[in-house]
Amino acid sequence: MNFSGTISSDFMKLAKVPIKKRPEFIDFAATDFISLRKSLIDYIKAVYPTEYQYFVESDLGLMFIELIAYMGSVMSMKADMLANENFFATARQRSSVKKLLELIGVRMRGPLSAVADGKITLDEAPTDATTLTLTPAQRTTTVESPEDDGPLTYTLYKVVNGLADTANSTGNIILNVSESDNTNDTSTIYSNLAVQEGALVVDTGDFAATEGIKTIKLTQTPVIDGSVEVFINSSNSAASGAFKEVDNVYFASGTNDRIFEVVYDSDYGATIVFGDGTVGISPNATASYTVTYRIGGGSRGNIVNNVLNAVITATTDVPTTVNGTLTNTSPATGGSNAETVEHAKQWAPLTFARQDRIVTVDDYSVFANAFISSFGTVGKALAAVRKAYCSANVVDLYVLEKASDLQLQKATPNFKTQLLDAINKKKMITDEVVVVDGLIRTLDLITTIRVDKEEKPDEQQIVAKVRNKILNYMAADNRNFGQALSIPDLNRQIFEVDEVRFSTIDNLEQNVSIEFNEIIQLNNLTIKVSYLE
Repeated sequence: MNFSGTISSDFMKLAKVPIKKRPEFIDFAATDFISLRKSLIDYIKAVYPTEYQYFVESDLGLMFIELIAYMGSVMSMKADMLANENFFATARQRSSVKKLLELIGVRMRGPLSAVADGKITLDEAPTDATTLTLTPAQRTTTVESPEDDGPLTYTLYKVVNGLADTANSTGNIILNVSESDNTNDTSTIYSNLAVQEGALVVDTGDFAATEGIKTIKLTQTPVIDGSVEVFINSSNSAASGAFKEVDNVYFASGTNDRIFEVVYDSDYGATIVFGDGTVGISPNATASYTVTYRIGGGSRGNIVNNVLNAVITATTDVPTTVNGTLTNTSPATGGSNAETVEHAKQWAPLTFARQDRIVTVDDYSVFANAFISSFGTVGKALAAVRKAYCSANVVDLYVLEKASDLQLQKATPNFKTQLLDAINKKKMITDEVVVVDGLIRTLDLITTIRVDKEEKPDEQQIVAKVRNKILNYMAADNRNFGQALSIPDLNRQIFEVDEVRFSTIDNLEQNVSIEFNEIIQLNNLTIKVSYLE
């Protein structure tokens, strides 16, 4: 054997990395596709330096590396999403936020219905009659929605002292002839009525004897928030009659409180939950129930006045039948979609901190912003304490009523009266509350968006995206009292549309500032498109 003069060593084969040392080469910080791909390649180079060296795109081995990196990035993203959805601050899914809030006794608001003043004009006077009865079938009328041209059902309610009449065992409403507007004439006009959007549903049944806590699963969806009325027929007089809805049955003050709670699922199906006999009365196992509620809701129910023109039939106590016409004498407003995640995140922690009582100024604002009237309407409110020693216990509550998802309006006397009554039951006895009308500052916006010339065929879709961004930014839930309109913030919303290269607000030179009791509302919106070469 001849010596060549060259000494070589196959040290890479001899110096293998032992199993117990290999975890040192794992990059646990790698979570995305690129970092996982790189860390896998680095690991193979360190642990298998001679077994695999061909790191080119066309190699089958690199394909498997990228498949593993792909799966790792997907699993990492899923883990991050699950972790985020478990915490209120980072949760983005509505179902996650809803479940987290239910743990602390706060529920998200479902769809709300539009409401308008109603009037019945009879074709002829009810001879020798003292009452008129309208059954659930006679209380409903259907028109065409101006928003989507679909069918839109309204239900008639009787108004007593500014409130919807109490539920009864039949779902009927009874009008006394003496309540007519023209009693001394012909008794043919009745305006002590309201019409609310939503199809009326009546569920009846008996309670099961095996139930510890009595519940009723409503049969149809989506159930309009605040529309559920319950009447119980029971051998126990204390548990017989109309029940009142509360946010939580644990707010009951005694064992004989006739209350119920409505629990909604993700599809706005609803289950009625009664008290257990300790907090709220529990219906007897032999009791029967009649539940009336409406299904529908949303902004599609907002219509102008005199849209309803329906033939209606009532039965008198003689008995005879009389025909008439039902009309809405005011615009139907207040219809809005279910509470958004953003709105819930803003108000839910404050609602929980309030603990079903009103002590601080913030408590007044929180209570008023979460309040739902008997007609299903909600509002926007701001509380302020007067800056004077002699009136430091006087709270001015500036209130506006929600007309739609985009617009606010002056609060109706009924809404303000119900709000004040509800506050008086929760506030400190030494506080004096004054409900004041908030002010609306309407604003026109003219914006020009710059997009690439190649995007011209998709102009309508781009404009629609920009319009949705602006309308969402200016929506009633996203505007607060005293909140200025920031042009940079508005432009940032527009820039979220990928096709928009640049945008300007043409009719405003600077941010719009307002007083603390004012709120900005969008009036007219014009979007212009300019193309870049």
